[in-house]
Order: sequence, then structure tokens, then C-alpha cells
Amino acid sequence: MMNTDEIRSSPFLESGPMSALLAHNWWAIALRGVSGIIFGLLALLLPGITIDALILLYAVYMLADGILAIVTGMRAAARHERWGALIFEGIIDLICGAIAIFWPIATLLAFVYLSGGWAIVSGAFMLAAVFHLRQTHGKWLLALSGVISAAWGALLFAAPLPGAVVMTWWFGAYALVFGVTLLVLAFRLRRHRDEPTGALLHGI
Repeated sequence: MMNTDEIRSSPFLESGPMSALLAHNWWAIALRGVSGIIFGLLALLLPGITIDALILLYAVYMLADGILAIVTGMRAAARHERWGALIFEGIIDLICGAIAIFWPIATLLAFVYLSGGWAIVSGAFMLAAVFHLRQTHGKWLLALSGVISAAWGALLFAAPLPGAVVMTWWFGAYALVFGVTLLVLAFRLRRHRDEPTGALLHGI
């Protein structure tokens, strides 16, 4: 049997301070939920704009990361440390960022083809594993999953632009469900925001 100290240190034990912290900051969780809902609705209703925004965000990130890598490499060179890999990484990042800005379709197609390739490879591994799985262990479910994955990958290669729109819809649906869940949680926490903060250990 666990003693009191072991119970208190358990990572799966309900925490009074953590619960109080979340309750007092319910508005931050609600804000995240609202943001998720807004993004989800935009992705579902305006997939084209959402794709453009994601590509632009990727471009800004790559440019910023590239500049930072080059600056770090130059500082490393000044200290007579290894700098070649950092400079090379920075240049590649800048090139990727420039491609995303000036040729956004190429960036989108690269992402779609990468996703399609992953889906085909993943489906192939699932189908290969079917031969090693017993019938009673859901063999047909694994086979169906593999076929669906491989078929989805093939469709992405056959029609990459419609596939990108569908992926955006999926992303939007996820963000919408995630946002609604956080919003419900936030209003539930709001009811407990005035409770006193304390280490509430149930069952001790």
C-alpha cells in the first residue's frame, strides 16, 4: 500500500493547486477555444484563404529561422567554432522561405505529395502486417485501414489540389472540435474560479 508521501507525489493524483490555477485562468482557455473555433470555421468555409495563410506562415517561419541560423553561424565563426552547417542550414531555410513566397503552389504540392507518400508507405506496412495477425485480432480491420491509407495517398498524387482542400477541411474540423471542447472546459472551470486555492488531495 502506498504511504501518504507516495500518494502526494503520484503524477496521476488530482491536484488542488493545478485545478485552482486552471480555474483562475479560465478566460485564457476560453480564448484558445474561440480561436480554434474561428480557425476551424475559416478552414471549412474558406479553405483557399486558409491554405494561403498557412503557406505564408510557413514562409515567415523559414525566413526567420534561416536568418537566425546564419547569424548564429557567423558568431560561431567569429569564435573559431564550427559554423559551416549552421550557414548551410540558414541558406536552405531562406531558399525554402523564398519558394513559399514566390511559388506557393510548389510549396503546397510538395506538402501534398509528402503526405501522399507517407499515406501510401503507411498503408503498405499495414497490409504487410495483415499476414502476421490472427483473424480473431481484427485482421480485416487492419487490412481495411491499410487499403484506405494507400488509396488516400494515391488520390493525393492523382489530384493534389483537391486533396489539399480536403486536408484543409479535416484540419478545420479538428480545430473546430478542439475549440468547442476547450470552450466547454473553460466555462466549467469558470464556475470554480472563486474557490479557495489549496492542496486538495481526495481520499487522504
